[in-house]
Amino acid sequence: MRRRASLVLLSFAVFFAAMAPTLRWYAFPRLAKIPPNQYQETVLEAKPATLLNYSTLKAEKIEKITIIQTLKGNVEESRKIERDAGRDVVVWDSLSFVAGPDGAMVSRIPERYIFDAHTQDPVHATGEMVDGDPVRREGIEFKWPFLTEKRDYRYFDAQTRTSAPIHYQGTRTFRGLDVYYFEQTIPWTKVPMPKTMPVKGITPEILAGSGLTRWYTTRRMFWVDPVTGAPVNGEEIHKEELRNARAMMGQDTVTVFEGHVKMREDYITAVVELVESNRLMVLLLVSYLPWTFVVLALTLLALALWLEARSRRPEADPGPTPSPVTAPV
Repeated sequence: MRRRASLVLLSFAVFFAAMAPTLRWYAFPRLAKIPPNQYQETVLEAKPATLLNYSTLKAEKIEKITIIQTLKGNVEESRKIERDAGRDVVVWDSLSFVAGPDGAMVSRIPERYIFDAHTQDPVHATGEMVDGDPVRREGIEFKWPFLTEKRDYRYFDAQTRTSAPIHYQGTRTFRGLDVYYFEQTIPWTKVPMPKTMPVKGITPEILAGSGLTRWYTTRRMFWVDPVTGAPVNGEEIHKEELRNARAMMGQDTVTVFEGHVKMREDYITAVVELVESNRLMVLLLVSYLPWTFVVLALTLLALALWLEARSRRPEADPGPTPSPVTAPV
């Protein structure tokens, strides 16, 4: 290159061409992560619902049931696990608290969910549990990976302590966002009794000793933002029963809980706003900035070549110099 300006433009073109894949394949996996100290609260409601009245041992129709789900990042535990795992790990201590219409506790199920901060793949470590029972998760729970794909995933069900496919059902529009809709159906399955019961003096051991068994089925639905992998809405059509209950309750099967659980409207609005702000940062790393750098690199390269070609163009030949004409004396 003969012109200094062409060399400078070419240098910038090479820089931007190198930065495009660096942002997408190097920076994105290292910067797009779930923070270890995240705290999130979600309130869901089933209106109306059927709930077992433990004082009468009868299922009753009630106005609503409220489920408060909290996710709290445990920074101290995540640092301990990271030393052995060799990667960024998030530990979520979760609590699903179910309250009746009077606010009294119906059930409370704690969980500890340990996963990779970027991929959301489960990380198996001591302390992984549901309601005090050690578990070994396979697949995702609570959140999908960044850049969610149009395919089925394995989703962990806390009631059964097992994972099953959750099926991609198509792209939909939700509150102005293009989202992926997923659905999972858990058939009737025998599940453990909760460790904490709503009536003092009644324990899982007493119920198990009477021959009672707890069964559960649900149809689970999620609307997921494909950029961040965050669900912007979730619903469940949920039913629980106690079976072999004739000796204690006078009938073979008693409904413990039945209802269509939905996120409360104010929490949907807050989640959508949070996702809209976070998805811009992800898109900058995987799309907006890389493609901008590619266009800049091509533009600067073309300009450098144009300047160089212009500097090498030969000057036009002026032709022979005319001889002076001398007038006769």
